[in-house]
Amino acid sequence: MSDVKGGVLREERGLIFGVVTTGLFLAFGKGWLSDFSNAWVTGGLFVWLFVAIFWLAFGVVHHAECLAVRLGEPYGTLILTVSVIGIETAMIASVMLTGENNPTLARDTMFSIIMIVLNGMLGVTLLVGGLRHHEQSYNLTGAFAYLGVLTPLAVLALVIPRYTPSTSDGSVSPLLGVYMIVMSGGLYAAFLVLQMQRHRGFFVQPVLEGREPEMEAGATALHGHEGMVVRSTGHHALFLVLTMLPIVLLSKNVAKLLDYGISTLGAPQALGGFLVAILVLSPEGMSAIKAARANQLQRTVNIALGSTTSTIGMTLPVVLTISFLTGRHLELGLQPLEIVLLALTLLTSVISFVTGRTNVQQGIVHLVLFFTYVVLIFD
Repeated sequence: MSDVKGGVLREERGLIFGVVTTGLFLAFGKGWLSDFSNAWVTGGLFVWLFVAIFWLAFGVVHHAECLAVRLGEPYGTLILTVSVIGIETAMIASVMLTGENNPTLARDTMFSIIMIVLNGMLGVTLLVGGLRHHEQSYNLTGAFAYLGVLTPLAVLALVIPRYTPSTSDGSVSPLLGVYMIVMSGGLYAAFLVLQMQRHRGFFVQPVLEGREPEMEAGATALHGHEGMVVRSTGHHALFLVLTMLPIVLLSKNVAKLLDYGISTLGAPQALGGFLVAILVLSPEGMSAIKAARANQLQRTVNIALGSTTSTIGMTLPVVLTISFLTGRHLELGLQPLEIVLLALTLLTSVISFVTGRTNVQQGIVHLVLFFTYVVLIFD
């Protein structure tokens, strides 16, 4: 029993560090964050919070991956993507409710996640997988099922508000806002039901020609996580929730430091959403790369396309509801250049997943789009 407790304590060091950090910032954070005159102290606070949230995010991914082993696909990846995007949504909601009004925060973060995941994360995983295995296979029907939902969600949420005549600044009218809440939430919920029940087979790694079905099924079940200590489903579900809570509580403190740093350095406002997205998505990106190296590209596809679909399906209804209830101004429509990047990214993703097999070249193309996005943030 003592060995089990010791093992759990070692596994949850990130949670312990996060809980202690959360307690200290709840008790003393208001005073610490009221004076930014000392650059060293301000920088130290930011590094402290960044390490805490990053460590906690890895804990969330660990428990989600253990649940993936316990439950199999597509449930495992679904838990991972919903958990990570749930953190992102909770962080945005926390900042909207407690921080200064930033009308473009939700838009910038959603756009950043789409660019980071579909170009950065996907580019790295396709490149790594291609270098290791030359070509990799996945379930073509599953990839197109994601893109078939993601494309209209992205356009309706981030493009249409820029061109509606009822507003001139990319915001939405009450009528359009209510429609978007129902549309995005309903479409995403319908997709989840089909993914988990009727069309579950679309999101499972296909059996390769010349391989025994039992061998392929076993590889899919493990997801490349051989050697991982997997406990009960209830244990990992409980600690998944407990690990997410400190991230949400610490998010507004990170937002204050980011806002101060961006304004002091004169950096573009979009950089805030980019940094938040990088912070939240980094552990999930490691999971996707690990799956690609293990030749489980379907899990990578599920993570990448599932994250971007969840980003809009979960975030849009939440931020619109908060905007209506609190009266905070919310701008959703992207700028023309960002719309071009979004359209190019969606088109490239469709082209990349049109054959059922991937290679190094596709990874390089997606990485070029990612670095173009990063450069244009500062241009």
